[in-house]
Amino acid sequence: MSVTDSSPEQIAKAASVASGKLATLPSVDRNDALTAIHRSLSLAKETILAANAQDVALASQAAADGQLSQSILKRLDLNRPGKWDDMLQGILDVRALDDPVGRVTLKTLLDDGLVLERVTCPIGVLLIIFEARPEVIANIAALAIKSGNAAILKGGKESTASFLAISTTISSALGATAVPNAAIQLVTTRDVIASLLDCDKYIDLVIPRGSNELVRYTKEHTRIPVLGHADGLCSIYVHPDADLGLSVRVVVDSKLDYPAACNSVETLLVHEAALDTHLPAIASALLEQGCSLRCDSASKTALSTALPAEKAVLLRVAVDEDYDTEFLSPVLAIKTVVLPEGSTDEVALTLAIAHINSHSSHHTDTILTSSPWLANQFKASVGSACVFSNTSTRMADGMRFGFGTEVGISTNKIHARGPVGLEGLCIYKFVIDGSGQVAGDYGGAGGKSWRHERMPINQQN
Repeated sequence: MSVTDSSPEQIAKAASVASGKLATLPSVDRNDALTAIHRSLSLAKETILAANAQDVALASQAAADGQLSQSILKRLDLNRPGKWDDMLQGILDVRALDDPVGRVTLKTLLDDGLVLERVTCPIGVLLIIFEARPEVIANIAALAIKSGNAAILKGGKESTASFLAISTTISSALGATAVPNAAIQLVTTRDVIASLLDCDKYIDLVIPRGSNELVRYTKEHTRIPVLGHADGLCSIYVHPDADLGLSVRVVVDSKLDYPAACNSVETLLVHEAALDTHLPAIASALLEQGCSLRCDSASKTALSTALPAEKAVLLRVAVDEDYDTEFLSPVLAIKTVVLPEGSTDEVALTLAIAHINSHSSHHTDTILTSSPWLANQFKASVGSACVFSNTSTRMADGMRFGFGTEVGISTNKIHARGPVGLEGLCIYKFVIDGSGQVAGDYGGAGGKSWRHERMPINQQN
């Protein structure tokens, strides 16, 4: 690893060369590198947290002056309970996973002495641009090394001190390993993002992690494929047959466990029959914890009747744009699923799904119901990267999925979707072992015939 102020083209070219070497390192060498990173970060905890405290202090002042959002400030803080430990544990979890490189996923006998294999391989060079997420450095380094990819990391100005402290520690740790120095590069030069986005000759995938503006800027200014999402507009639909206690627990966690996260719920859809049976308890629990509720007419009327006056007065009237807003704060928009007279549960589900598919960002959406049929229809029909039943939207996370950690969440409909871990950082190549065969041997009058027989796959790793 290197902390570099080289030119963008030099950085990208060095990463491209290093990626070829990293891709051929045996699994034991890549795992040894992760062990070294974990050990060094553990020993440098006080130094790194002190640097992070400097960033947080400056960011807090910027937030107080209205120059920085509260959501970015929260993402910056490594002292948030569990954040440091989760970062370190993620490295160990990634190390413990099976090697994703060199796995045979298809094997076909084309002809005697002519065998085709589809083999997993690294993507190549990753460019990760992030804002105020210092733990991303350790996450990306671990995932990139394990998956055999080189990575170029560019952090935001909000995390400068944290960025340098973590990167220096990791750089020192990798100096004694087999990982090439340029395989993981941390860029300190300012104003280089546009130039790096032009390096499509050397960089294979861009992963922006930060604000909607960053993601949109990235997509609009590069020819390199971009993996990511611009918004986290997550929804929960409450059906009247859902368990009440479960509903309260899931909605409160989805909204308030970490409101600044992209997998926090932003819209609550409530079946009209659940306005009196479920919504009052859900709303009361949310209001008690300081959540602001923006209600449509039907839900506000129901809650104004059901809640004590001191809580009902806190309700706000929703406007149309609330259902297209990622609040990233303790604010929740509530919308009623109103059924035409005589309609069935299937119609209610269809209306809820239609709203989600029209307004969500296809990140994570959940249904709360006791009906397996409704749950399965919801999961099959909602077009999001993560679709759940009876659990929190906050479950959409690489660590919680058992991926060790993640490089980000993808709402793309090609390649990787949802939390992107090791498998999402690998593609495949086709390999043929022959014995002198040529295309002209096959087809036509007197030509040989293909056998095209599937063969058993015996993994070596």
